[in-house]
Amino acid sequence: MTSRPEPAGPAALPVAGPARLRRAAWHLIRLDGRAFALVLLLNALAAAAGLVAPWLLGAIVDEVEAGSGTAAVDRLAWTILGFALAQFLLARYAAHVGHRFGERTLARIREQYVDRALALPASAVERAGTGDLAARGAGDIAAVGTTLRDAGPDLLIAAIQAVFIIGAVFVLSPVLGLCGVAGLTGIWFALRWYLRRAHGAYLAEGAANSELAEVIAATAAGARTVEAFGLEQRRNDACADAIERGYRSRMRTLYLRSVLFPVMDVSYALPVVGVLLAGGVLYDRGVVSLGAVIAAALYLRQLSQPLDVILMRIEQLQSSMASFARVEGLAEADGPVPAPRPEPVPGPHGDADGRIEVAGVRFAYAGSPDVLNGVDLSVRPGERLAVVGPSGAGKTTLGRLLAGLDTPRAGAVTVGGVPVSDLSPGRLRRQIVLVTQEHHVFLGSVRDNVRIAAPDAPDSELRVALAAVGAEEWADGLPDGLDTELGDAGHRIDGTRAQQLALARVVLADPHTVILDEATALLDPATARHTERALAALLAGRTVIAIAHRLHTARDADRVAVMEGGRITECGTHEALVASGGAYAALWRSWQGLPPPGGAGRAGLIGR
Repeated sequence: MTSRPEPAGPAALPVAGPARLRRAAWHLIRLDGRAFALVLLLNALAAAAGLVAPWLLGAIVDEVEAGSGTAAVDRLAWTILGFALAQFLLARYAAHVGHRFGERTLARIREQYVDRALALPASAVERAGTGDLAARGAGDIAAVGTTLRDAGPDLLIAAIQAVFIIGAVFVLSPVLGLCGVAGLTGIWFALRWYLRRAHGAYLAEGAANSELAEVIAATAAGARTVEAFGLEQRRNDACADAIERGYRSRMRTLYLRSVLFPVMDVSYALPVVGVLLAGGVLYDRGVVSLGAVIAAALYLRQLSQPLDVILMRIEQLQSSMASFARVEGLAEADGPVPAPRPEPVPGPHGDADGRIEVAGVRFAYAGSPDVLNGVDLSVRPGERLAVVGPSGAGKTTLGRLLAGLDTPRAGAVTVGGVPVSDLSPGRLRRQIVLVTQEHHVFLGSVRDNVRIAAPDAPDSELRVALAAVGAEEWADGLPDGLDTELGDAGHRIDGTRAQQLALARVVLADPHTVILDEATALLDPATARHTERALAALLAGRTVIAIAHRLHTARDADRVAVMEGGRITECGTHEALVASGGAYAALWRSWQGLPPPGGAGRAGLIGR
């Protein structure tokens, strides 16, 4: 088994800044601009219809005070009823259009998130951990969806209503309007205090949730290892620490709400009190009518309802904006976009542009010393290179650098003269495929699992790929053949067959370069040997770099590179290295069960 140091901890994916969020929100609105404009129009009409009732109630008071007959009052009352019905119908239709707009926009966000997640470099995913991705793709997107579907339309309606109500008070009397606005200053200062602190607090809460999800996911995935090494208490402690951090972040946002809500409740009454006091003085002096004072007071009392909605929804909006920042931050996960540059396009059978060069490469995992110490290597197009050496020599790390999963600390890894790290993820995955002994079975049929590598491949090509790795017979023997559903809810397959599916994907993908890191380790020796020979025939003309513990793989290669202590100490053909009597010769003699020349030697460098 190969091993490598683990990073010190997951590196969180980026979080989008305010400028990017504004651009993203505006882009989503423009994609469905007509629906958004219709939502604005309908809500404005509904808010305008809602202003009629207080105005007409004031008019009724003035009519009664003037001694008018009941006919005028009845007419005004029926008018109030008509506008109330119109407001109800407009608000219902606005909510319907708003919900449809929200669902369409949410679907676009989900699709965009999946596309961005699939386009992430594997190194970014590994650094962040699956917990962060899962938390953003589930909880954060759900929070954004709730805002788009419910909070967004409600906040929009309430904001329009509040603006119209305050405007109506100013139309009745500018002095009463100023009194009402002055009474709202307490709400303004409370909101400013809250908004300055809420965004960061909700981002911290989201990060704590991601950390907890990552700890739980890692513990569940490695449950057998945890049990085998008696790490239960350590994992329990890690979970408890993550829960404690999540609790503290949740209490912080709760504290902010507990301060904001009481202040807002008290502040609702101040505009009404101010208008009644000022209105009484103005009415006594004959500046305004009694109906105008009553209408203004009703308007400001009515203002508490949209302000209540704004308050509740702003609190939810802060959480959702933090979630949207985490979702949108996925676009920045790979850092700044490099300037366009030509990418190598190797031919199907290798050409000069496909040469892989490793020059002076040094690499270290987080918090660890260098694993690679100045590695130099050149791999010709179409060459089969075997990399051998003791555990911890850096073989797997070199394979990850060649596949573009990691970036060297110093030196360069290039293909066709272009650094592998500069290749776009899509081009990199088409050009270079890394297959390890780690395997994964996706939910879906056997056909779906293999077709991941080539979605349009016909069944005939799928069968060729399965036959190449010795999997066609057992796949046809499944209850529904290639249509058999795999996974926990379907047919379960063991690690050997899962690895065969992974190798079949490589055959179907037909990349320019294949890196096999113990790719047949889970297969029994006979099956492994058969699979390796079949792969060798099918991948003829391709560049194949095999990191191997079984030395018959090295014997079949064009060249063998021996790694020791993070360096390549020998490189040549199998025959030349055996004849030289160096490190590889000692490995080969040990593999064959022969004693080293002169007794003790380097027989322990590699396990059989």
